[in-house]
Amino acid sequence: MKIVKTVIFTLFGLAFIFFGTAKFINIIPTPELTEAQLSITAALVKLKWLIPLVGTMEIIGGLLVAIPKTRALGAIILLPILIGVFLHHTTLDPSGAPMAAVLGLIDIWIIADNWKRYLPMIK
Repeated sequence: MKIVKTVIFTLFGLAFIFFGTAKFINIIPTPELTEAQLSITAALVKLKWLIPLVGTMEIIGGLLVAIPKTRALGAIILLPILIGVFLHHTTLDPSGAPMAAVLGLIDIWIIADNWKRYLPMIK
């Protein structure tokens, strides 16, 4: 089970390195957007710093998750991003909600697996 967990967690980290890199270079084709998604995209484009910040945090979080010693920190960094992704997909693009839920559950699994590493912060 330890090998399976290590493989899943490492692939999870690599996926976020890929997703973060995609914010800087156009490697994922853009799907058809609804009116609501277009208005959100227009707002995000006006905030020129937001997409690069999210992409950078995805890359950093993914790198940290891919390394077993820093996995707990990477999972915490990615948690707010995953909450946003899940909320976006459940409200605006339901077709992506299952994948967002799976990624969120993997992140929660990583957090639960490393729970003892968080205890010194709350003592």
